[in-house]
Parts: sequence; structure tokens; C-alpha cells
Amino acid sequence: MQKRMLGSTGLEVSALGLGCMGMSDFYSGRYDEQSVKTIHKALELGVTLMDTADMYGVGRNEELVGRAVKGYRDQVVIATKFGNVRAEDGAFLGINGRPEYVKQACEASLRRLGVDHIDLYYQHRVDPNTPIEETVGAMADLIKEGKIRYIGLSEAAPQTIRRAHKVHQITAVQTEYSLWSRDVEDEILPVCRELGIGNWFCTLQPFRQRISDWTNPKV
Repeated sequence: MQKRMLGSTGLEVSALGLGCMGMSDFYSGRYDEQSVKTIHKALELGVTLMDTADMYGVGRNEELVGRAVKGYRDQVVIATKFGNVRAEDGAFLGINGRPEYVKQACEASLRRLGVDHIDLYYQHRVDPNTPIEETVGAMADLIKEGKIRYIGLSEAAPQTIRRAHKVHQITAVQTEYSLWSRDVEDEILPVCRELGIGNWFCTLQPFRQRISDWTNPKV
């Protein structure tokens, strides 16, 4: 498996990453044993980047990934996300980027993953009611505390990326990039190249259609 430097902060990952969302949520059925085997096979093939989020399965996906990578921690770059808040029954409760919530969400993810640090921590969606400077400032504090290593944003607008980057260097921006979604070529990719930010692309059209009422425009 080829490797890539994700952005200009020194984080090396496999050219292909494994998105684990569907192992626990949004599609029919959960098959944890097969999912763990899939993660192990990916590791065997040289995939190092495992992507999850606290909203996937309302925390269950992080628990699954944590179980699967136990004993392989030095081989894995764990990326997880916060910001989309769900109730225990899965109901969407809103977006939260307040500094106190950032730190609470991180502690909860560390517990579920069973690790002492998260390699790449993303804000899953930008909170329009909290200045991005405050959110990223809290994430920078987590780096100082050794709880995360690198900061990412997901589905953020170009001006938001610039503002965030002034507070702390952003390592990666995750966004949909597919035959259906080419708008990132207009501004987001040029801004990321200018600032030395890496990109983690995903093709999520069916998923996006199912939860379009959950997502806000890029802010």
C-alpha cells in the first residue's frame, strides 16, 4: 500500500483509508464479527487510516473500531469526529462546537476507542452558533494535553478553513468529492493547497440523501 503525507504537518497515512461508518449505522444490519475481520484484513493489506465518528451508531462504531485495533495501535492512524449530536435512540439533536463540549466529546471518544490519544480529530460539522476560533482553540488545547495529535475539519467552507487555520494548523479537511459533487474544485481544494492542508475524500451520495435534513450548508 502506498503512503501519503496528509497535509504539511507530518502525518503519514495509507493512500486509501477505511471508512467504518456503515459497519454500525445507516445501512441494514450490523455484523460486528465480520466488521472486525474486515478491519484486520485492511491492516494486513497496509491500510493504516481508520475513520469513524462519535455519531456513527451513537458511539458503537468507535467501540467497534477500538476493539478491532486493540493490539495493533502502533499500526493505525485513528480518525474520529465530534459535533453532530444524537440521542441514545439515534435522533439528531443538533450541532455543537462549544469549547466545553469539544473536550467532553473527546474524553468520551477516548473511552469508547480504548486509547490514550486520537491521531486525527475532526469537527464533523461546523457549528454556526459558535465561532470556529473557539472550537479550534479548544481542539488546540487537546493537543497540548496530549489527547489528540492533529486537527481536521469536515465539510467546512473556504472562509471557515482560513479562520480555523489562523488559530491552529489544520492537517486535513474531509469532504465529499465524487461525480455528483465537484463543487470542492472551485474554492475548497485551492484553499487547502494554499495552506498546506491535506484532503480525505469520501463518496457519500446515498448516505447524504438519507440524512440531508441533518446537514447544514458549508459554514
